[in-house]
Amino acid sequence: MNTYSKEELVSFLKAEKGDLTSLLSKITLDEEFITYSKNVFIPLTKICKNDCGYCNFKRTPEDDDVIILKTKDEVLYELKQAEKYGCKEALFTYGEDADEEEVVKRRLTQLGYDSMTDYVVDICRMTLDETSLLPHSNGGNYSYEDLKKLKEVNASMGMMLENSSPRLMNLPAHNKSPGKDPKRRIETIANAGRLKIPYTTGILIGIGETKEEIVDSLLTIRDLYDKYGHIQEVIIQNFTPSPGIEMEDEDTVSLFDMMKAVLVGKIIFADTPVSIQIPPNLNYDTAQIFLLCGADDWGGVSPVSIDFVNPTSPWPTLDELRKITENAGYELRERLCIYEHYINSQWLNEELLEKCKKLL
Repeated sequence: MNTYSKEELVSFLKAEKGDLTSLLSKITLDEEFITYSKNVFIPLTKICKNDCGYCNFKRTPEDDDVIILKTKDEVLYELKQAEKYGCKEALFTYGEDADEEEVVKRRLTQLGYDSMTDYVVDICRMTLDETSLLPHSNGGNYSYEDLKKLKEVNASMGMMLENSSPRLMNLPAHNKSPGKDPKRRIETIANAGRLKIPYTTGILIGIGETKEEIVDSLLTIRDLYDKYGHIQEVIIQNFTPSPGIEMEDEDTVSLFDMMKAVLVGKIIFADTPVSIQIPPNLNYDTAQIFLLCGADDWGGVSPVSIDFVNPTSPWPTLDELRKITENAGYELRERLCIYEHYINSQWLNEELLEKCKKLL
């Protein structure tokens, strides 16, 4: 259990550079290896109900590069390509509540589906039946019943909390995004816990939040972990501006602020098996520093697809990632999209359990 008060944790985030040594002394770096998941990133649709100020993913039906809805044949082709490269995770992303948009609803009807959830379940079923990959779906908020369906065909799932403060709903980041209501997102993550779905979540820094709100968000995730035990990793992601987004003129997050956020995340989860993840493509030149602050996972890295959420930030190659990791004194180790301590009958049905065991 975290032994620091909220006030102490906030003070850590407000620490000046002279206090960094003291802050580093509060964590123990006993990991010998840093993990990653070799994946293929497949966006099923880029239509989304939300319109976040930092988003580089959403498209309108009129955009040249829009994906209304990929067919099963298109998805299977990408899965088979990924299989050739030894990928083990199929990361399926799609805009939140995309089937509330008429263009997606019409396409689903043409393909014989009533909802996006039903389609995703079928895509995941195909992945399990026809490939060696494990599905990991990340499509935003779901009802309890939809999560129950998805659990049967996903080794793990995920959704960023981003921030637990409702204040951000009034800022450019979220003021046009009803799905980013923190109450709704916390309910989704809690429902995943009730259903015993191994889950990835995290926070997004640099979208107008305060230091207090960063701590509140991390403590909210810790509370969810303490109650359900299903949080397998916490992503600490920095907002990176890019041309064409609403927030393109916002400042980037400073290296020092990111270091302190990773340290506080590590402190909060120090007595748990929860990993602290840093996206290496968003921090390529500084990635090693975060290993010294307690990060122990690089997340999904693909040899065959781009990061469609951050298309201007290419992933390092696996050789580059290995060099970065080993130069910092660690061993790079591949993991599945589900962490090993969840690979048992308490968390997985028999089919998923056997498939995971074969991939270990």
